[in-house]
Formats: sequence, structure tokens, C-alpha cells
Amino acid sequence: MNIVVAMKQIPDLQQIRIRNKKPLLEDVPQTFGNIDRNALEAAVLIKEEVGGSVTVVAVGKEGLEDTVKEALAAGADQAYLIIHDEREGFESSINARLIAEAIKQLGSVDLVLFGEGSGDNYSSQVGSRVAELLDLPQVGYVERIELAEGKVLVTRSLEDGQEVLEVTLPAVLTVVADLNQPRIPSVTQILKAGKKPKKTVSPQELAGVLPPPKINTISNLAPEIERKKIRVKSVAELVEKLRAEGLLGRA
Repeated sequence: MNIVVAMKQIPDLQQIRIRNKKPLLEDVPQTFGNIDRNALEAAVLIKEEVGGSVTVVAVGKEGLEDTVKEALAAGADQAYLIIHDEREGFESSINARLIAEAIKQLGSVDLVLFGEGSGDNYSSQVGSRVAELLDLPQVGYVERIELAEGKVLVTRSLEDGQEVLEVTLPAVLTVVADLNQPRIPSVTQILKAGKKPKKTVSPQELAGVLPPPKINTISNLAPEIERKKIRVKSVAELVEKLRAEGLLGRA
């Protein structure tokens, strides 16, 4: 089975600092989102069960070749990388177009997996857009995948229950974090990752002239904190502070 996993390069959210309500992204390392890793783990488990190959398709900036080593070490066989120099990246519609074009270039694909949302914006748009562009069936919020002959049986998580669907392949699935626990690559796997094949293209090479963006990010601000943490040294001082806030009745 030939499986494609779409993964998005994002800043490491654990290392972003905030200054004047704005995120400081300089020198923040790039990585892949956690749910993207769940999608990759699902693909690798399927490959281990029935054979085949796992190809990672990713859109990102300079350094994407280093970032993708994480996925190659975790079980992907090869990578198709679309590298751009856009400071803010692309909007969802363009990312979807690029990923769809890359999948077409790969030829026969049985299954395309996405995380339900990216680790930064979590717009939950790209997987559905790619399915539409490729004219493939798509199921979202997938928390379990079972293989059948030419089909997959998927369980999707809903607000008040679960739904089980039978989907004919090829298909696009977007998965949730409850699907699995991503593996941690061994040192040997990490070393071997650098030798796995990677193809790099520019957006223009893949899709020609791209349309101008229809959505522009005006600002990206951290939420305001109404007050700083107040430290108290005794129970009496704590009671006094709580009373001052009107959170305790006065004796």
C-alpha cells in the first residue's frame, strides 16, 4: 500500500517567547506538529502490517530538509519537499494546491493521511481541500483505522459518540491525537534518516504561477494577562488578598 502523509513545518511551540504580546520566532527551531506525528505513526503501522511505502509530503521554508529527518527516522521511506521563501508561509488554499500537485506527481497512491489540524493555526482546512482537488472521499476526526480489501473501516470521533464508516480506497483521512502514540526513533534510525531519498521542488516548479493571497495575517498576538501572578508568604496574607478581590466573605 502506498501511503502519503502530509506534514506541516511549524516553529517549536515550546520554545517561542513572547515580547510586547508578539511571538519571537527568531532562532526558534522548526519541527512538525504533534498530530502530524500521529498521522505518520498510523501510516507506518499500516506499512508494517501489509507492506508498501510511506512518503512524507511537506511544505515549508529553508531548513525543511533537516526538519523532515524527524519523519524519516520515525518510519517514512522518502520525502517530497516543497520549499519556499515566504516569510509568513502560504494560506491554506495554496498549501492544499501544492500538496495535491505533489501527490499527483507521485503516481499511484492508496491512502493520504493528515493530522486533523496543524500545530500552529489548527485551521483544519488543508486535508479537506486536498481531497476535493483530487476528487477523493474524505473522512475527518478519525481515531481508528482498520484495513479491508480495497477499503478501510474507520471510526471517527463525534461530539456525542462515535461513527464507523467504510471507505473505498484511495481516500483522504484526517486523524486525531487519540489514534495512537507516536514512536520515538532510535539512534540508529536517526542516523539512517539522512540517507533516505528526498526530492525538493519550489512552488513554481510544481504548480506554476501562484495566485495572490486572499487572506493576509494582520497580527498574531498573545492573549492579554489581566494581572501577574501574586506571591503570598502566609495563609493570613492569602486570605487578605482573596478578601480584597471579593472572593471571600468578611468575618
